[in-house]
Amino acid sequence: MNTEEKVKQYLNAIEKDNKKGKKINAILEINSQALEEAKEIDNGKRNGKLRGKVIVVKSNINVKGMHASCASKTLEDYKATYDATVVEKLRNEGAVIIGMSNMDEFAAGGSGETSAFGATENPNALGLIPGGSSSGSAASVAAGFCDIALGSDTGGSIRNPASHCGVVGLKPSYSSVSRYGLIDLSMSLDQIGPIAKNVKDVALLFDVIRGKDKRDAISQDIKFNLENVNKLPKEVTIGLLDLEGLNVNNDIKELIEIKTRQIAKEKNWKIKKVKLNYLDLAIETYYPLVYVEFFSGTRKFDGRRYGKKIEDSAGREVLRRILGGSEISKAEYQGRYYHLALKAKQIIEQEFKKAFER
Repeated sequence: MNTEEKVKQYLNAIEKDNKKGKKINAILEINSQALEEAKEIDNGKRNGKLRGKVIVVKSNINVKGMHASCASKTLEDYKATYDATVVEKLRNEGAVIIGMSNMDEFAAGGSGETSAFGATENPNALGLIPGGSSSGSAASVAAGFCDIALGSDTGGSIRNPASHCGVVGLKPSYSSVSRYGLIDLSMSLDQIGPIAKNVKDVALLFDVIRGKDKRDAISQDIKFNLENVNKLPKEVTIGLLDLEGLNVNNDIKELIEIKTRQIAKEKNWKIKKVKLNYLDLAIETYYPLVYVEFFSGTRKFDGRRYGKKIEDSAGREVLRRILGGSEISKAEYQGRYYHLALKAKQIIEQEFKKAFER
């Protein structure tokens, strides 16, 4: 099947099940140039690692000429004037962007229900949530609307919906992928990453989008060899977290342990129990960072340059986080909250590094 035929097949699936039929509501906008781009690829005008791959992009990533709405009334009329670095890389490697996906509004949510344009359905479990905030990206892959999708992840926003929808998602290491062109939720946590039906396609897309970008000061090159993805070393040790004393769901904890032991037995891998200090501080560390950084980042949505004023147009979850960030910022005294959270984040990070060394 050539690229044009594949794009037509996906467009038919979207037409049938996105707003009608199963009403999955994963796609907010179709790229009107998708078929033309597909013809260019079939005619050999654009080649590369992603030649002929059809991709959906989360609506908080800028794709020139398409709406970077963040699934919000605040930016519903805003058309991106440039391509994010990751989008440039997709185009350069021969991919076709078929559309923009639904999401929790401004990535504020974990269920796919806070979008201003309606909740996304889980294609594999209609009537249940697909997870979020990259709900539309994961649902698009699961529903057969694309080959691969791009999402963004702050504290689970790729991994959570990938898990809910039965697909594969990766949050790349912080700074390994440029965030130039991403409308982020939290600058010290966010990363753009891939969602696909299998590990191979996730690895392929990550290989394309990773790397240093002069427009993103924190970005850096990391070691990654695509050819090694399916060549695991003979000796693998899985670190299984010791969650003693932490408030976790025992059913989920047991399920993870059972599945881990099954895989370890099949592959002849070792399991080592790992105790991470300060893990009980993770939630208290996460929320001050996210709320303060989100509040700071939304000050540009003042209704004067583009879009509407966010306080007048956004939904309850977004307003709740803006209010929280505003109050924490007001209460800040000698780095009492935000800067202490940054310090705690570094301590937890060091605990993970020590664990991986073991």
